[in-house]
Amino acid sequence: MSYQVLARKYRPATFQELEGQEHVLQALVNALEQNRLHQAYLFTGTRGVGKTTIARILAKCLNCETGVTAKPCGECASCTEIAEGRSVDLIEVDAASRTGIDDMRELLENVQYMPTVSRFKVYLIDEVHMLSRNSFNAMLKTLEEPPEHVKFLFATTDSKKLPITVLSRCVQFNLKNMSPEQVVNYLSDVLKKEDITFEESALWQLGRAADGSMRDALSLTDQAISYGDNAVTDSSVKSMLGTLDQQDVYGLLEGVISSDANRVLSQVRSMAEFAPDFTALLDELLAVLHRVQIAQLAPDAINNSHGDKELLLAVADSISREDVQLLYQIGINGQRDLPYAPDDRSGFEMTLLRMIAFTPLEISEASPSDNDGIDSGGGSSSGSSGSGKSPISQILSKLDENQSKPAEQKVKKAQGTANVERAKPIAAPETKSEPNTKPEPNTKPELNTKPEPETKPESLPRAETETTIEPEPEVESELEVEPEIVTIAETEAPRSTETTVDSPLAIEVVERTSVETEMLDLGSMAWSEILPRLNLAGVTQTLAANCALAENTEHGLKLLLNEQHAILWNKTHEDRIARSLGALTGHDVQVEIEIGLIEDETPAQLAERQRGERQARAEDLMKKDEVVQTLIENFNGKLDQDSITPIQSGDIS
Repeated sequence: MSYQVLARKYRPATFQELEGQEHVLQALVNALEQNRLHQAYLFTGTRGVGKTTIARILAKCLNCETGVTAKPCGECASCTEIAEGRSVDLIEVDAASRTGIDDMRELLENVQYMPTVSRFKVYLIDEVHMLSRNSFNAMLKTLEEPPEHVKFLFATTDSKKLPITVLSRCVQFNLKNMSPEQVVNYLSDVLKKEDITFEESALWQLGRAADGSMRDALSLTDQAISYGDNAVTDSSVKSMLGTLDQQDVYGLLEGVISSDANRVLSQVRSMAEFAPDFTALLDELLAVLHRVQIAQLAPDAINNSHGDKELLLAVADSISREDVQLLYQIGINGQRDLPYAPDDRSGFEMTLLRMIAFTPLEISEASPSDNDGIDSGGGSSSGSSGSGKSPISQILSKLDENQSKPAEQKVKKAQGTANVERAKPIAAPETKSEPNTKPEPNTKPELNTKPEPETKPESLPRAETETTIEPEPEVESELEVEPEIVTIAETEAPRSTETTVDSPLAIEVVERTSVETEMLDLGSMAWSEILPRLNLAGVTQTLAANCALAENTEHGLKLLLNEQHAILWNKTHEDRIARSLGALTGHDVQVEIEIGLIEDETPAQLAERQRGERQARAEDLMKKDEVVQTLIENFNGKLDQDSITPIQSGDIS
């Protein structure tokens, strides 16, 4: 006897054997029991969810010799013939191969004749959306008023392609995709009946790979049985499907969180030896980030089908909620841009490097000492690294105990060099900022070479005139935008030479020194004056800009944050503001942020108002400009106010 595939062998024969689709079964059972039968039924859904199976069971229910029932006997001649596919009164049509008007006319010519042996003549048209427009028009009248002995059963994967005139004449049922839980339960019952050993983790992989289709799940199970030599194991299924190891994904994520680009690239290099699908790898990384966010916001809703609940909780504790959202958004953009990369690997690496480049230096609450080290120049990072591995690394090492010896040696090397790896995030800003700092060497030699009489003794007067003339327009432009800088330049210019006054570096030095002296007294400063001096960025900068100062003393600040921006607050941002204030004042500063009603103007509101005023002044100047007025009068021109942009610098956003 030839082998029968699982998808055909275990096709449900009754409504009670169906897995899922309860909303469809309830409606059909009630209609059969109450004898409220419609002339046409339409079943829609993705492939392998049970459309054709339900249609055949319904045909059994209609033509069972015991009568119209929701529980066909399965033993009478009608039920047996339908189950074996040889019933003369069940006409199954593949619309994909019979799409023409002639085929439909031939089909409808026999509608008027009574069924041969059964109660109803049932027309089962699969993939009905493949019919031509003329075919649909030909069957409309018959579909609306068929003979009493005729029932139409339609199945399609794309109901949107059906004319609305056909949809209005049918009772439509939308079949849902199978969840992984439903697939796992059904596969476990099937494998128990087949007396085949299996691992539950392997069934979860098959359930996710089926993508909502029970038929695909059974087909993959057939393949897994053959691949695993009559056993469905986790390792064999993983190898068959080519799925990625979750530990590798968590290793990449830990490297991103710790801002260790070298570790991330080395791991990608080792994974590339097995020729992985980098698109699928990025999908897995996004799926992990999604589950991490769930672990942060709704821990009870964690799905432990991967067996990585401990890892999820460890990652959730080591990264803030907003940073998870940032990494996820970068990953989504990288997924979109991946087809445009030179190759999948480079696109995947650039996505990971983008995550490292755009995440804050202090990414986690779990490592405040590391963050302090970054802010203060790396003094305390060594101490934190000496404490040992991160919680993620500890859990990964536990999971790696059953792996090969080379893998264990790699983990030991990583543990032995923990101090070096923990120090990498401190050195990382220097290496990462190389593209941004490359132009600086071009400026510094110019400053150094100008005073040297040996290199250009004859061009010194020209250089001096150029340095005195060229910065003047820049100072004038800054006069309109930043009057504070102009006053500093005017007060400090007589104390220095022409080269130091004209140099932008000199102005920055003067400004910084004045700021440092002013920052010694926090009690006399407003929050809008303090904020521009702080070394903040990202979400922390946005949070601070939307705060107002409630209390200001020499030892601490109390800030108010309105409820509109309350979602931005967490303890990490509060600590960052306190450390930045402490770095400027030279002593510890306590910062407390409360949610409340703000009556004063926040720095963000101040910046927005100033931008509006500058925009209004710029538009007014353009309207009064003689050249603009001449162009409008002589050439019937029109001033596009949206194109007017004032010179901006130092705005708080």
